[in-house]
Amino acid sequence: MKLVILRRDGVINTANALPILKPDEWTPLPGVREAISRLHRDGYRIVVVTNQPAVAQGTLKIETLNRIHGKMLEVVRQKGGDIEAFFICPHVPEDQCRCRAPMPGLFEEVAERLKVNLSGVYAVGCSLDDVEAARAASILPVLLRAGDAPAAPAGAMVFDDLAAFTDALLTGRMVSR
Repeated sequence: MKLVILRRDGVINTANALPILKPDEWTPLPGVREAISRLHRDGYRIVVVTNQPAVAQGTLKIETLNRIHGKMLEVVRQKGGDIEAFFICPHVPEDQCRCRAPMPGLFEEVAERLKVNLSGVYAVGCSLDDVEAARAASILPVLLRAGDAPAAPAGAMVFDDLAAFTDALLTGRMVSR
């Protein structure tokens, strides 16, 4: 299965202390549009997963979140890429839902809704919770160093950014640590 699941905040755009609440607040990290486009041109399906507690808190409406993701999709398409779907966890941590990392619920939803087996699929994140969620769903965890993880966990592939991961994947240089 040629599918890559990307965490939104910290992988595609900066993970800020404050949530992105308007489309004009969203900007991609350097090289992200090109990396997603390269993956797409090589036949990979791209899916984005994201925790959005601002929805439950009432500070972000689903319609606005859809416009933010619409902007993201537009800038990726300008470079020849595509994003097949966006999956969100709209809950606050206190809800203890299954869809918020480190739980695997968003990945399970991807498998169910897209009718895919996640074996051999890469999940690119920027935190230890992202790695744990991927492991819990039997997905290959990829950790970007730009995130908050203090050290590389065993079995996770670690890269500086999405462009470095893409280079390794498309040139056959993927190695677990």
